[in-house]
Amino acid sequence: MNDILICSGPYHGNVPPPSEIPRPTVQRLSMYLRELDAAAAEGHNTISSSTIARAFSITDAQVRRDLGCLGQTGRPGVGYQAAALARRIRKALSLDRTWRIAIVGAGKIGTALMGYPQFAGGGFQVIAAFDSNPDLYGTTVADVIVRPLDELAAAIHTDQIELAVLAVPASVAQDVATQLVDAGIRGILNFAPAPLQIDVPVETIDLSRSLEQLAFHVSSV
Repeated sequence: MNDILICSGPYHGNVPPPSEIPRPTVQRLSMYLRELDAAAAEGHNTISSSTIARAFSITDAQVRRDLGCLGQTGRPGVGYQAAALARRIRKALSLDRTWRIAIVGAGKIGTALMGYPQFAGGGFQVIAAFDSNPDLYGTTVADVIVRPLDELAAAIHTDQIELAVLAVPASVAQDVATQLVDAGIRGILNFAPAPLQIDVPVETIDLSRSLEQLAFHVSSV
């Protein structure tokens, strides 16, 4: 089904609840937000739907429909107020607050993410990191101390951690994910190359699959 047809907006006033924004629209809103932040960094107060559309090779009409779901309409010849639109999108994406994160797996991917500077600017704060390797206990990356995995449940409760980044081997990913959910984690960003069978939202980042798809497309050109 075309996501445009199931958008129940436009909304005037309050931002619609996340469940009422189609997932493809949500994905595009994340892209729009980056373009708005870039425009603000360059000192632009307004931005047009055509400028946003060109950045992502989509149509002006698609941009306007997506933003219309949030009750946002641009002024002809002027466009959108960039700062106000960015605030509106952040609210729609539940980024108008700070999300507290645990990183599970302090290997190369995990440690790289512990120091990822865009987390803080995007509304995410890495509170804790965990690993099963005793040699890593007490090591610090970007002011985050690596702790034993058996401290996970207590830390999630005490530190009010809601999201987890899972960067462990595929062989243990399901077991660790289950521990996270049992401890109260509400969503997982999964870097492990394994599907997870759990009852909370999961976003999987499969680097190998992405490279496979890229190789195919390059070979098809």
